[in-house]
Amino acid sequence: MKDLKEIVKEKYGNIVKQKSEESCCTPSCCGPSDDGSVISIMAEDYTKLEGYNQDADLNLGCGLPTEFAMIKPGQTVVDLGSGAGNDCFIARAETGAEGMVYGVDFTPGMIDKARENVKKLGFENVKFVYGDIEEIPLDSDLADVVVSNCVFNLVPDKVKAFRETYRILAPGGHFSISDIVLEGDLPEGLQEAAEMYAGCVSGAIQKEDYIDIVRGAGFQNIKIQKQRPITLPEDLLSKYLSKEEIGDFNVKQGIYSITVYAEK
Repeated sequence: MKDLKEIVKEKYGNIVKQKSEESCCTPSCCGPSDDGSVISIMAEDYTKLEGYNQDADLNLGCGLPTEFAMIKPGQTVVDLGSGAGNDCFIARAETGAEGMVYGVDFTPGMIDKARENVKKLGFENVKFVYGDIEEIPLDSDLADVVVSNCVFNLVPDKVKAFRETYRILAPGGHFSISDIVLEGDLPEGLQEAAEMYAGCVSGAIQKEDYIDIVRGAGFQNIKIQKQRPITLPEDLLSKYLSKEEIGDFNVKQGIYSITVYAEK
């Protein structure tokens, strides 16, 4: 089996390539497979937020972290797993021309697309950096605010990623991160599905474990800003589970989109 990071990188690379070749929006990696057989089920509507840019919206998120991030004019903001730049451009609308916004992503095609978008917009204070959020290529104590949208669930070493997030935040800074978490054990068939990993589900962990990792990285004043249940369609589950397993899954399993806030 391919390395999980390579699976995610390949999946996201294909999505941005497809977006470049089509006039309409591409399916979310948190929903459909590459053949479009499953509808997007996790993304939320960004279109009403100031700074929204259609070319930068690949429909890949599971929340609206910038809406909850309390970004102020002049602040430095970092978006981890920035994709084509949508959250960065919304953050830029909040921080203004006097602030600074950095987007970090480890898919080359996403970085290329984001840089193309920022060039079109003419923003001089939005910069996209290639890098892995387990080893963020930014200075310590840099950011006033960190945001991220449906990315940490894709990271194999979440402990390291949150420690790196703590490192780049300035003292007194905070994050708002949207992510997918679980309540109840994920069936083995989904745990082993690489497609579901790249689709944000089998890479997710228990909500309590997620919060413990955040706390263990040194963060304080941890809050759930929003929680929304996610229902996986039966046609997707049937690819990995029997009818009996699907019935048990729907009764016993909880998949949620959460937006978490925490301070350094």
